[in-house]
Amino acid sequence: MQLIDLMKGIELFHGLNQTQLEHLANISQQETYNEGEVIVAIDSPGSEMYIITEGQVEIDTSPESTARRALVYLGEGQIFGEVSLLDGGPRSATVSSAQDGTIVFKLSREAFLGLCQQDTALGYAMMRNIALDLSFKLRHYNLNNP
Repeated sequence: MQLIDLMKGIELFHGLNQTQLEHLANISQQETYNEGEVIVAIDSPGSEMYIITEGQVEIDTSPESTARRALVYLGEGQIFGEVSLLDGGPRSATVSSAQDGTIVFKLSREAFLGLCQQDTALGYAMMRNIALDLSFKLRHYNLNNP
């Protein structure tokens, strides 16, 4: 599946037009990983978001010094690292490929912020969508952890 077609079904890109999606796709870089390869490591500097276009990744929030355990698996059409587009802070999890041939598209914070300066409507829509996603996750967390 082509990246732009996939992006049309991802909430983070809701409200973007074809041209804006093409601009985002143009600044993204394709990477391929095999099973067990680490894509991002916990506590490492975060400066990229990833879109999974094929395969599966596992998310592990346990510290590097403890035995690894996957908390969740993500697959085609899902994203991770979106908070890095906002703050560039350290990674909150280790993300590894769960199968050979996992393909992700990496969107760097620097390229993303540059595009947002050129197209403020794109920047507004993306920031709104990230805020809505984080708000949903925070409310869900608070409901399950009173």
